[in-house]
Amino acid sequence: MLLLSLLFAATVQFCWAGVGSHDTMYVGGTVDIKQGTEGKSFTNDEKTFLFEYTIKTDKERWSQPGTWTFTESLAIPYERMDSLEYGQKVGRRIGLAVMVNPLFLLSKKRKHFLTIGYTDQNDKQQTVVLELGKDVVRATLATLEARSGRKIEYQDEEARNSGRN
Repeated sequence: MLLLSLLFAATVQFCWAGVGSHDTMYVGGTVDIKQGTEGKSFTNDEKTFLFEYTIKTDKERWSQPGTWTFTESLAIPYERMDSLEYGQKVGRRIGLAVMVNPLFLLSKKRKHFLTIGYTDQNDKQQTVVLELGKDVVRATLATLEARSGRKIEYQDEEARNSGRN
């Protein structure tokens, strides 16, 4: 029983892996950010959408042992946004079902994806794909649409209903 408890404690954190409900994660795109980088997105500035994230760098490169952390940001002016697309991916909680209870197979986890197409300061087309936490989806979509003047393109009817409710 003790071994089972230790195994559960060591692996349960992976069952809930993913972006937090108020967080944002960089999934991919054309900008130089590591895939899977988590941070926060901000729409409170009237002119710029901001994705702020932390990166860690080994101090050994700087002749000191340990790790440094830096806060970086990606700023996208609303006026330079060309396209906005929102979609979802629904998956079963298989890891949780295996580790905790088979009833978790009946529940689903939604991932919320936002794709922003924009022109950078060098007039090059760029794309950013972000996973949004469930508690920031609606406010982010509404603000982006209002401030950019672009309509959100929804991947399907379910995404349209989820993004607008």
